[in-house]
Amino acid sequence: MVDSFLQFLYAFGATISFSVLFNVKKKHLFACGVVGGIGWVLYWVLEKGGYSEVFATFIATLALSTISYFLAKRKKAPVTVFLISGIIPLVPGVTLYRTMYYLLFSEYDLALSYALLTLQLAGVIASGMILSALFPVLIRPKEVYKKRL
Repeated sequence: MVDSFLQFLYAFGATISFSVLFNVKKKHLFACGVVGGIGWVLYWVLEKGGYSEVFATFIATLALSTISYFLAKRKKAPVTVFLISGIIPLVPGVTLYRTMYYLLFSEYDLALSYALLTLQLAGVIASGMILSALFPVLIRPKEVYKKRL
């Protein structure tokens, strides 16, 4: 429990730091930090629970994307304010670093395995964002769209 709270605080701080770097308005900083913290803690709990890194990243991305869409409507702000800031803790920077490190030292087997993991993580992050954006469209009745045409 204490570990989860510390993980949340670390991700919260990192997310707020990147939000400041991205010039997010002060009134949205706390919400951005909460989105990043929730996404990271969900990822961390799933990974510690024995799930793969790719699956944990996908579920965490789905969750934080959904929260970002909810906050965007509630706070009347663009969804990218919360989504881009909140996704920062899940970006596969370590795996990309390891890919480059092993390429530099000519350990091509390890470099390839980390490169594939990096591509998988980037792919599930993009997929999670897309699915959470499409979810309201899939739920809404088709009659609503026919009226617009």
